[in-house]
Amino acid sequence: MTTNGILLARTRDRLRAHPLAFDAGLAVLVFVAMLLASFTDPHGSPEGPTFGDRTPTAGGIVLMLCGASALVLRRRRPIAVLAATSAFALVELVGDARPAPVAMGAVIALYTVASRTDRPTTWRLGLATMALLTGTAMFFGGTPWYAQENVGVFAWTGMAAAAGDAVRSRRAFVDAIRERAERAERTREEEARRRVAEERLRIARDLHDVVAHHIALVNVQAGVAAHVMDKRPDQAKEALAHVRAASRSALDELRATVGLLRQSGDPEAPTEPVSGLAVLDDLLATFRNAGLPVELTRTDAGAALPAAVDLAAYRIIQEALTNVRKHAGADARAEVSVLRVGRTVEITVLDDGAPPPAIPGQAGADGGIHGGGHGLVGMRERVIALGGTLTAAPRYGGGFRVQAILPVTGRTGEDHG
Repeated sequence: MTTNGILLARTRDRLRAHPLAFDAGLAVLVFVAMLLASFTDPHGSPEGPTFGDRTPTAGGIVLMLCGASALVLRRRRPIAVLAATSAFALVELVGDARPAPVAMGAVIALYTVASRTDRPTTWRLGLATMALLTGTAMFFGGTPWYAQENVGVFAWTGMAAAAGDAVRSRRAFVDAIRERAERAERTREEEARRRVAEERLRIARDLHDVVAHHIALVNVQAGVAAHVMDKRPDQAKEALAHVRAASRSALDELRATVGLLRQSGDPEAPTEPVSGLAVLDDLLATFRNAGLPVELTRTDAGAALPAAVDLAAYRIIQEALTNVRKHAGADARAEVSVLRVGRTVEITVLDDGAPPPAIPGQAGADGGIHGGGHGLVGMRERVIALGGTLTAAPRYGGGFRVQAILPVTGRTGEDHG
């Protein structure tokens, strides 16, 4: 920006910060302009109006001073200022055969009304001012009705109303654009915060599922090793081998999950861990090695599922079996079924063990079912995010049942079956 542009912008900002001072300066300029114009007469000489053809009367100077002074309050009381300046102009038009240009104050006041009120008000007051001043000048003034001064009054009042309305419309348009931009910025920030919260929740679910599953297995196998260390060292070594395998698997999955965060700038990087029903047999093997008999029934024939559904199904089975191992007792058995029914896949995990422990004062556990954990809360959040349903409750006669019905279309994308 040039030096002149910078100075102009600073001057404009200062004037906007002190509107009363600006209007006072405008009033002075208007008074000087009316005073200078009152020294010319359009009909004074054949060569045209020249300065000094006439001299304003004392009454005319007083009316010009009053009309200009009223403009100081034009922003605070625009309609009242318009009424006052119009009254001063009417007095001058009727009372002087050679009226001074007092109507200039009414023109500026009408512009202010049009720029600071609404369009209906501008139409009403603009037409009333035009008709009143022009009609008075034509029929009660000291000049013929067709004189150019009378046409000038009509033209200037009309242009003032039109210019003020245009300025008001542009100001409203700019304000609307600014407000829309600010709202879009707020919406963008809220959307970013929402996505960050959802991503944090997803990462927390994945970490919980990985850590809870493998640590539970490590805890079980470590307990077995400690129990048989002295009497059956071979079995203890086997249990420790399972501990090592479970801890290595946990580290691998944690490394994969953390790796996703480090690859956030790579558009080709995966957005979900690689676990899925394709490695379900490996998952069940870890539980069987930990001493939990698990039977599997599948009717999906290994059909590919959307990535989000595949991961959710795997995590639900993993968390449900982890809860069985932790809460159902040493002699519990589990059954897992993966059924493809139309456009949904049903995941069911049953066990015949003891009911899960409850915490006094809480309606069950794990978000309503298991004592104090987050497993079923994470299950439910995954299922709801995909538009499915989750049922988790004790079975009649003993044991526990977890069933999730996940759609393979709709929120999850195309039907991959």
